[in-house]
Amino acid sequence: MNANKILDDLSCKLDSFNPAERKNALEEFKKAFVTAGESFVCEKNDNNMHCHTFFSFNGYGYSPTHVACWAKAERLFSAGLIDFDVLDGVDEFLAAARELDLRASCGVESRVVVKEMLDKVINSPGEPGIAYHLGVGFTTSGIPVEQRKYLDAMKAAANARTRGIVEKVNPVLSPLELDFEKDVLTLTPGGNATERHVCMAYAEKVVKLFNTPVKLAGFWASKLGMTEEEALKLIQNSVKLQGVIRSKMMKSGGPGYVKPDPSSFPSLEAMNRFTIKSGAIPSIAWLNGDSDGEADPDALLDLHESYGAAMFNLIPDRNWNFGDPAVKAAKVANMDKIIASCLKRDMPVFCGTEMNAAGQKLVDTFAEPALARHLKNFVDGAAILNAHTILSKFGLGFLSDWSKGTFGGNKAVRNDFYIRFGRAAHPSITDKMTGIDANAKLSDIEKFI
Repeated sequence: MNANKILDDLSCKLDSFNPAERKNALEEFKKAFVTAGESFVCEKNDNNMHCHTFFSFNGYGYSPTHVACWAKAERLFSAGLIDFDVLDGVDEFLAAARELDLRASCGVESRVVVKEMLDKVINSPGEPGIAYHLGVGFTTSGIPVEQRKYLDAMKAAANARTRGIVEKVNPVLSPLELDFEKDVLTLTPGGNATERHVCMAYAEKVVKLFNTPVKLAGFWASKLGMTEEEALKLIQNSVKLQGVIRSKMMKSGGPGYVKPDPSSFPSLEAMNRFTIKSGAIPSIAWLNGDSDGEADPDALLDLHESYGAAMFNLIPDRNWNFGDPAVKAAKVANMDKIIASCLKRDMPVFCGTEMNAAGQKLVDTFAEPALARHLKNFVDGAAILNAHTILSKFGLGFLSDWSKGTFGGNKAVRNDFYIRFGRAAHPSITDKMTGIDANAKLSDIEKFI
């Protein structure tokens, strides 16, 4: 039995909302994985350091444990959890990674306001001054009390926005109306509902109101502005239907869309402060370089570095995977330019697919020439995150006082150390690191590489 068959057989248990059932499934996977001899298959350089889970939204319903098992089954170099607005999956993911001896990291993604760019679209299309932003390298869900207050407020604000969407869309889709608590929150294990959960809830509930394809198509045709023939075809694919609901009802021009008010989002500075005080690394989220806010890579990086950003993330498919050769060439040129700018200033780069919509790749096509030439840099970024996650246990994280005292302002030397450690080490290395603490000398740590 190969690893993917093992994973398929356990998928329902791995994605159960019951934590005990997920833990049991992890143990079953590990046992079967070792018994089948899959643990001896060599690791790849492929990695995915930006995986959303069902604690925000995963297009395949994956739990943190499932993501860890999947990454191990694929023999990835490393995997990273990043959820919207919550750290609910951190402890589970890192525990699963430790059990499987999988290189791993955890992060959070949210939207912030960038006061210097209030007149420019950055990486959130059509929303000037608003940017998706990351904190990566969290090592526990149990962050300090003051940082917990920030995180709780972030989650509450996101849930309030989602609840507001339902209140606006319900009258338009009536008689199809959702009860937020009963129909939406029940689709989440931790009460963190997103637009995608709302779309799923509408798609699931509508079949209870219209019990034939013809009636169902008639309803959606009238609500989504399409012919019944188009609607009849659309309802055969629930994922596409949910995408159209989201586009027509919740995006710009739709009844559920509310243009973001910058005053309702935390500042870039505040999120970075929260991230650093939680022992993690502020990181830039990149779209594709087409917007005014991303047009000048060095200006963008200068601004982010002034607020403490220390790593850079991109979603590769948005930067090369286009059928039109001219479009592809332009996107790839933008990607090459921003990566070059990052490397010039010794800012590590990491990547991933997100997995927050069905149809997205589980792992990027690193054999694609546009990506292959950057693979070493992507693996280096993943290695740094792995090293930070492991070494933070001893007070030796990437931005720690130990790191600052050891490397000073020499980012290149710092990066080289964390890359070498992260490439060499798996989580189990901590079993050998007895006596190591924040007073350790660099030579004390080098012996584990």
